[in-house]
Amino acid sequence: MPILTVLVVLVIVGFLLWLANTYVPMDATIKKILVFVVIACVILWLLNIFGVFSMNLGNVPRIHN
Repeated sequence: MPILTVLVVLVIVGFLLWLANTYVPMDATIKKILVFVVIACVILWLLNIFGVFSMNLGNVPRIHN
């Protein structure tokens, strides 16, 4: 994935998080949880892109009926 694409995604995610924190009325605790979850997801995504952490979900066992 090109570095420009990564930067654009990071800017968009940051902007959306700022919009949610600024304009969506919610308790401060919920805002902290939202920020934590978004940052954790972005960090895992970046680690996956750069090959440090692999999120290969191809071997997840499936439940068959």
